[in-house]
Amino acid sequence: MAKAKARRRVRDTWKEKSWYTIKTPVEFGDKEIGETPSRDPDFLIGRGVEVTMRELTGDFSKQYIKLKFEVDGVAGNVANTKFTGHKTTTDYVRSMIRRGTSRIDASAVVKTKDDHKLKLHVLAVTTRRAKSSQQKYMREVIQDLLKDVASEKSFEDVIESSVNGKLASEIYHRAKKIYPLKRVEVIKSKVVK
Repeated sequence: MAKAKARRRVRDTWKEKSWYTIKTPVEFGDKEIGETPSRDPDFLIGRGVEVTMRELTGDFSKQYIKLKFEVDGVAGNVANTKFTGHKTTTDYVRSMIRRGTSRIDASAVVKTKDDHKLKLHVLAVTTRRAKSSQQKYMREVIQDLLKDVASEKSFEDVIESSVNGKLASEIYHRAKKIYPLKRVEVIKSKVVK
């Protein structure tokens, strides 16, 4: 007869883990955005967290904005984060574009006043269909505007204005002189290392 295999004892790793509170950077109000388990605090560093703007501010009109953070330090049972970027949801972007309009995407790597690099992606929607030459010119103008505005502001100011829509409205008011625009939105940002 065959021998019965000896059962290997499984170690429960959950009992070894402790819970850490994740907090946003000071620019976003040092708010608690969640909890995460970890066996060692060093394992938390580099872990990404995604939060909607509504969860941070309570403003339902900003539900479509997702903020990305990364844990960069642990003090006690609190994991502190840094801002790594933001993006808008695809359903919101699709809702802006209609038939008979043109979608103009412009992105640029900008350098702030305090030597931080960011990649910003701007979406402009025209009221009528634009010619490809007009779209190209509009794209160049938006990229130049992004670089000019970012070079005058600090890293925190650029983040704040791109997330809350002030940068988009500034671009809208300057770029609408070239071609009639319906909407301008900074749909994505990413901190370049």
